[in-house]
Amino acid sequence: MDGIQIVADQDVWRSGFEERVLTGYRAAGCSEPLARALLERAVEGIDGWTVATDGTGWIAVGVTEDNGATVGRIHDLTVPGGRAWAERWCAEHGALRVEVRLTGGAGAFADYPVRGQIRMRAAAERPELPSGLTVRRLTEEEYPGWYAAEEAAYIADIVRAGALTPERAQAKSDQDFARYLPQGYLTPGHAFYVFEAEGRAVGTGWVNHGFLPGVTFGFSLEVYEEHRGKGYGRAAMAVGEWATRQGGDEAMMFNVFGGNDTAMRLYDSTGFAVLDEFRSIVL
Repeated sequence: MDGIQIVADQDVWRSGFEERVLTGYRAAGCSEPLARALLERAVEGIDGWTVATDGTGWIAVGVTEDNGATVGRIHDLTVPGGRAWAERWCAEHGALRVEVRLTGGAGAFADYPVRGQIRMRAAAERPELPSGLTVRRLTEEEYPGWYAAEEAAYIADIVRAGALTPERAQAKSDQDFARYLPQGYLTPGHAFYVFEAEGRAVGTGWVNHGFLPGVTFGFSLEVYEEHRGKGYGRAAMAVGEWATRQGGDEAMMFNVFGGNDTAMRLYDSTGFAVLDEFRSIVL
């Protein structure tokens, strides 16, 4: 595309970009401390991004290594029709796929498949567990079996979303579990639950209190396959709210992978708004 030039001085772009990101998080209902914590995550590696302009808007791109593959990332795009330039830049720098993080709608990337979403909602001040449902802590003896099942489900979710091959999904799973649970069952800030109905275990939960300011992150709220379709999915969300308040936080946040339309409909109906959406294409 003619007229697009890479800029050396990124100060003007950066101040505007950061304010737009903050505005998006504030509009999604984030507190100021949470919005700024999310901004820190959104601008990770920003000094290594390439920024370009046509005089009317901005493009910010970069490449990174992700589980053995070179990935292009379009971090900002306000130039009308600038997507083609950004994709070409990523390809010229060795990217095999291009990813975007979106807040507030797909915009120019509506044809990029959804790979994942971060959702969030304020927890009720005094959440109550559904009638007939009880919650207990997962025991240390139960942890190895839980871990194996959780890892298998995580890998399957990544592959179903179309984000990675099974081999790369396995590598990502190994890295993520090692990062988030370095001490396994005894990792500080993490809690593991089993929820039961009619004397039988119907699902499990894994949460991280204080993940971000005032936020409990729900790494997993899983209903066993044989108990799905019985309303326990909605009950699992209530367990997440209850656990959030048990940990002293005010809001619950979690990730949902692309391709899981059933879960997305559940989250829509229970008021969990999309905070960030991740989309990608293979070049």
